[in-house]
Amino acid sequence: MALILGLESSCDETAAALVTSDRQILAHKLAGQEAAHRPYGGVVPEIAARAHVEVMAPLVEAALAEAGVTLAEVDAIAATAGPGLIGGVMVGLVTGKALALASSKPLVAVNHLEGHGLSPRLSDPDLAFPYLLLLVSGGHCQLLLVEGVGAYRRLATTIDDAAGEAFDKTAKLLGLGFPGGPAVEKAAALGDAKAVLLPRPLLGSAEPHFSFAGLKSAVARVVGQYSAQDLAASFQQAVVDCLIDRTRRALGSVRATALVVAGGVAANASVRIALEDLAAEHGLRFVAPPLWLCTDNAAMIAWAGAERLAAGLTDPLDFPARPRWPLDPGAEKVRGAGVKA
Repeated sequence: MALILGLESSCDETAAALVTSDRQILAHKLAGQEAAHRPYGGVVPEIAARAHVEVMAPLVEAALAEAGVTLAEVDAIAATAGPGLIGGVMVGLVTGKALALASSKPLVAVNHLEGHGLSPRLSDPDLAFPYLLLLVSGGHCQLLLVEGVGAYRRLATTIDDAAGEAFDKTAKLLGLGFPGGPAVEKAAALGDAKAVLLPRPLLGSAEPHFSFAGLKSAVARVVGQYSAQDLAASFQQAVVDCLIDRTRRALGSVRATALVVAGGVAANASVRIALEDLAAEHGLRFVAPPLWLCTDNAAMIAWAGAERLAAGLTDPLDFPARPRWPLDPGAEKVRGAGVKA
């Protein structure tokens, strides 16, 4: 059994966790920055990076203390190396390198997206490869066939905004506050999803990809004409319809053991219910991590580190921080100025 220390700092959550290779989460410590970014309606990279610097070391100490272990007892250090806000990524990765060097333990540089992509296997030991993954977050919206650790085949991506990004911008347009995703979901629960006629970009298209910029723009054009609750509900339903349509198309082109969702938007109840119905329609298991594992956390980074360590995949101490890092670097280039690789 291996014990992995995981570090996460790719956006506005600083986290440290200790996870074993047999799926025990011994400790998880997280410091959020919502109060610092709320006045700006979104994450300010410079503020985020400074906050990571201030709390990363204390979080590591607290995680070790909670687990009742020392750094010497850890088998590897896993740290997010990208993609993300480069200042924050560097804080976590440099900390991981320093701890690995000081303890003479291997470093595992983890792709944040792989952390999300493998997190369902932390909570579900029966989830086997290959599975179809809908990775849907603030920065990414992709469909990937997960064939194994480090083996991802991208089937679709967004050609402009990610779904989570659209949630955040819609929340800002409607004055719902930050973070946007939970705020829109809360407002939507009080609204009528049929009240506002909004577009479903690429719905029914033979093109496999996602697009949410037009939907966001449509919301902006009618702000003030409808209640925030009705607009939130109509927007959320449009997103769900697009996600289901694109995922249904992907399911027709692959063989998978399960339909899996991960990423921050996977915490949305409407998204989960619709995907569960879609999986049942295709005779597949539906797997989603617990809600707290959907948002950014260090347990998923530690688990990805455990999976990579078991596969013999470790990294040198000069591994670079990466603001962009596609899971499938060989995937065909996609049109669109806002493509999230």
